[in-house]
Amino acid sequence: MELLRSELALVLGEPISRVECISQQPYASLYTLYDDGGHALPLVARYFRVQGAAAQEAHKLSILAREGKVRVPIVYGLVISQQMPRHEVLLIERISGFPLDIPMRAPDRWRQLREQVVAGLLSWHRIESKGLVGNVDSTQQNSWPAWYAQRIEVLWASLNYMRPTRLKMEDRQILFRSRACVGALFAGFNDPCVLVHGNLTLNNMLREASSDRLLAMVNPGPVQWAPREFELYPLCETGTGDEVLGEYLQSAPVAEGFAARRWLYILWEEAAHLVHREPFDSARFRLAADSLLPWIP
Repeated sequence: MELLRSELALVLGEPISRVECISQQPYASLYTLYDDGGHALPLVARYFRVQGAAAQEAHKLSILAREGKVRVPIVYGLVISQQMPRHEVLLIERISGFPLDIPMRAPDRWRQLREQVVAGLLSWHRIESKGLVGNVDSTQQNSWPAWYAQRIEVLWASLNYMRPTRLKMEDRQILFRSRACVGALFAGFNDPCVLVHGNLTLNNMLREASSDRLLAMVNPGPVQWAPREFELYPLCETGTGDEVLGEYLQSAPVAEGFAARRWLYILWEEAAHLVHREPFDSARFRLAADSLLPWIP
């Protein structure tokens, strides 16, 4: 913490009295910075433990800001530290707002907010990839079913090598069965890949405190080009998220196969958390496994 404070004071050219961690994840942490008077600076520091991750997020934020109509944090700078342990720091705009998972009292405002979220998403989703698919740092010419099948194979091989204790025998069986059925689950799939936020949780969508209007979308994921259904699947697990999803589907329906594939996405997202040593939600994994069972033999 002291090393980060002194590094940022040197980079910014002004004293930093303290840094306060406001969000902590296995691969990155978010810090508020305070000046000598104890006032929060208009920027935050996102500390990455994985080399190259800060540059990827900076690039993704710039693409989203340029191509869409939704506010995303401005990137002020990138610091690549030579101090041990090696780390990178992304300096981005501090945006104060309430996440959408905090309930609202006014039904009219909630309806208006849902419409604003959908309009913002569609401004990104109207931009087609022209055959590209994948992460911001490694896009390729490929189909989405083939790319996603590759992703599953990599995760499966990693799990077999790591043998995480959190994964029970019945969990491995459902992963094996879903892996064998990927071709059938994507049969007839032809939706184009579009620009996506890639981490569309209610916690990453912010509203203004006074007007309840959409303020910004923060913390994008690494996937740059994917079909719209991959953007939407994180909304399937909560009542509030389902309302946002329903609003979107009224304006822009997706393929019927999404009813099954959304659970496939959640299942393998939790598997990826194990591979990358991120928090594993066993209840979420089990919900996805039970919900996927009717679609796989």
